[in-house]
Amino acid sequence: MRALRGACRRLSTPALKPSSAHALGWRVTPVAHALGAEIEGADLSHIGATEFAAVREALLQHEVIFFRDQASFDPAAHRALAQLFGGVQTHPAYATVAGFPEITILENDRERPSLIEKWHTDMTFRPRPPLGSILHGIVIPDGGRGDTEFLSMSAAFEALEPSLRRRLAGLEAEHSFEHGFKESLSQPGGRQRLAQALADNPPVTHPVVRTHPESGRQSLFVNGLFTTRILGLGEGESAELLGFLQEHMEQPRFRCRFRWRPHSVAIWDNRLTQHRPVNDYWPSHRKLQRITIDGDRPFYRAAEAA
Repeated sequence: MRALRGACRRLSTPALKPSSAHALGWRVTPVAHALGAEIEGADLSHIGATEFAAVREALLQHEVIFFRDQASFDPAAHRALAQLFGGVQTHPAYATVAGFPEITILENDRERPSLIEKWHTDMTFRPRPPLGSILHGIVIPDGGRGDTEFLSMSAAFEALEPSLRRRLAGLEAEHSFEHGFKESLSQPGGRQRLAQALADNPPVTHPVVRTHPESGRQSLFVNGLFTTRILGLGEGESAELLGFLQEHMEQPRFRCRFRWRPHSVAIWDNRLTQHRPVNDYWPSHRKLQRITIDGDRPFYRAAEAA
């Protein structure tokens, strides 16, 4: 582990590109150094081709984008926006909105405390994890509680020393539904309730370093919730390397934090980010609705020399 401690660098400042959002009269305000921007002036319930191009461009640049005051963003609008990105997925472990099986309900209260505490990338237990997710705030605890935090996996990768980046390139890691949902599975009746999900989602492998299929950006693609081991390494070496990477990724310089309000919407690129809920609101009621968008099979391609 001592050899890994010095294997990181100072994060460089990314250059901002001219934005199509500005041409539409939208205001784009970065919320942190590494990732995240809040967009004002957009109505997500009325998105045509021009508006969608601006949303997608902002997402590629900032990795996660936030919108306020989307009172007209009903389930039909939620699904319509997601389908502009591509097909949509269902989740094997959560309830869904009536009439909209692709919209997952993430709801917690006194009887249903949140069981997810760890940083994670959504559904990496699948061979083709989601491209991204669109999350809509419905019921938000008062007092500024129940935020969501995000991490930039591209910034975390870029901050590693070149020697460690070369070592990681080409390695693969195992991701497991069973590992990620072990708390749910350990509850009374949990294995019976999730038996089909377990059968449908055996462990899969993905590259430790992932190449973004649109931007070509390289990012780390392991997470503390679903990643169990790095293939080709001994158990101890794998655990040490995963532990180092997770500790490195969780540094504040790679984070942004979003404070929810009712009718707020967050859209993130699942190929470049991790996130986690801030579970500081129990026993208060918190309800959000999420759609995940079909993704591609993760791959690694060496960056071309400049």
